[in-house]
Amino acid sequence: MDISPQALGLIAFAVMFLLIALRVPIAIAMGMVGAVGGWILNGPESVGFIMGSVPFEAVFPYSLSVIPLFIMMGVFAARAGLSQALYEAVNVFIGHRKGGLAMATIGACAAFGAICGSSLATAATMSRVAMPEMRRRGYDDGLASATVAAGGTLGVLIPPSVIMVIYALLTEQSIGRMFAAALIPGILATALYIGAIWVRTRRNPLLGPADARTSWPGRVKALKNVWPVALLFGVVIGGIYVGWFSPTEAAAIGAAGAFLLALAKRQLNTKVFFSCLGETSSTTGMIFLILIGTSVFNYFVETTGLPQQLVQQVGELGWDRYLVLVMLIGFFIILGCFMDALSMILLTLPFVYPLVQSLGFDPIWFGVIMVSVVEVGLITPPVGMNLFVILATTPGLQLQTISRGIVAFLLADVLRLALLVSIPALSLWLPSLLMD
Repeated sequence: MDISPQALGLIAFAVMFLLIALRVPIAIAMGMVGAVGGWILNGPESVGFIMGSVPFEAVFPYSLSVIPLFIMMGVFAARAGLSQALYEAVNVFIGHRKGGLAMATIGACAAFGAICGSSLATAATMSRVAMPEMRRRGYDDGLASATVAAGGTLGVLIPPSVIMVIYALLTEQSIGRMFAAALIPGILATALYIGAIWVRTRRNPLLGPADARTSWPGRVKALKNVWPVALLFGVVIGGIYVGWFSPTEAAAIGAAGAFLLALAKRQLNTKVFFSCLGETSSTTGMIFLILIGTSVFNYFVETTGLPQQLVQQVGELGWDRYLVLVMLIGFFIILGCFMDALSMILLTLPFVYPLVQSLGFDPIWFGVIMVSVVEVGLITPPVGMNLFVILATTPGLQLQTISRGIVAFLLADVLRLALLVSIPALSLWLPSLLMD
């Protein structure tokens, strides 16, 4: 039976989703489907050449060295206890307000996400720090757990973000521009989450009781504990924009700085040091394995001509480009309920990016939109991954409880996406100011 290359591509896509649903690791699923599909379409000789060259080419570029360095920066930052210091510093200023402890959690997540660069790591770390405190002070479990889950997503958006780096590398965009483009949307996300907490506790003060006001000497003392974090972030991100060093050099400086902070705080010994190296290596290996599987699958997809056919058919339909964008956002939100952020971006980018280019959207702006949508998927019930991170680290918490609390934050995300889509300058103004 003859089958067109495009039909074979669609079948391969369906088979890959089936394998993922059967809990086959996504890197293995993509590589296996890409290799088998390439064998059927192009023959064994072509597959042999691809399997011998593509894995090396996928992880060889020097620019990829920024990934393990930023991961190492986040690992050492977590070991240095920076999350606790950030949480206490924000709390002493706003903890005396209704919902103030939850607002402080959002602020601390934003600050820690700027160092960590990972949503799941931010959620897991802040859950251990913030959930016991909020429970001890009588906060509603739904509000408290949803706050940590939503705040964790800021680690994906606020630079330096590993997801942003990978998007920039795969689409051949400037990492510095991506970081600059994400800064205002990250601040906007933080403000909207705090606003969601304010609205909920305004309507029902029992959800988040006010704490005692901290004196100014206590506030000054708390600030003294976080100046190293501000300095590290300023050097890493500011150094890129003023041209002191490249993103890779900035990542190396950030990793070294986080290591020195952990050392200065007496949080490192030989066992912890090698544990940090092991965590960095395992996370980097996981990402690189996914990149290899993605490269094999992408080569097969390109030979089917499926992305080009998708672009052609959308053009023939004559739909408004913003209608297509809204449909893509809906697709990403649904997909985000079942997949982690990195896998989703790597899986869909070969199809989506050519379509976005053909529609004339700015790739930097679309990258911010895409990463923002990924955030929504991370906290969308019933299978948002951040929700399960909070459940795993919080004894006695039920999925129904956290799902009830997350609704207000999802509404804040919808408002943020609407603003980012309707006002591109929120993403594009800062890169043009700093980089042009």
